[in-house]
Amino acid sequence: MIIFLYSIAAAVVLIYLPFLVVGYARVRVGYDISAPRAMFDKLPPYAQRATWAHQNSFEAFMIFAAAALMAYVTSVNSPTAAVAAIAFIVARLLYSIFYIVNIPLLRSLMFAIGSLSSGTLIFLSIIQATR
Repeated sequence: MIIFLYSIAAAVVLIYLPFLVVGYARVRVGYDISAPRAMFDKLPPYAQRATWAHQNSFEAFMIFAAAALMAYVTSVNSPTAAVAAIAFIVARLLYSIFYIVNIPLLRSLMFAIGSLSSGTLIFLSIIQATR
């Protein structure tokens, strides 16, 4: 199913969306090109949270990309798998938003949904591969 490949591409984009917020904040506080990481403590709290959302997106992407590729390679073709791939993308988008605006409960819920989505794809791939 092509949805797995599209969802991987979308997940790549989602890694960098929070970093746009970080970039905006860096410009506002005076970006120091010679020490970009040293200015983290100067960033406002929302930009610090955006940095953490950006970093977490890399971690979640690795698992999801592997899961989506497993589903693609094993020819998983079910509505459940398609929903899982789309749910991951929506959950990760909302995860970053809720992280940046500081709504921890909803952020944690989106993290759980994203993780469950990846786990579902892995499970379905293993089932498909053993048939």
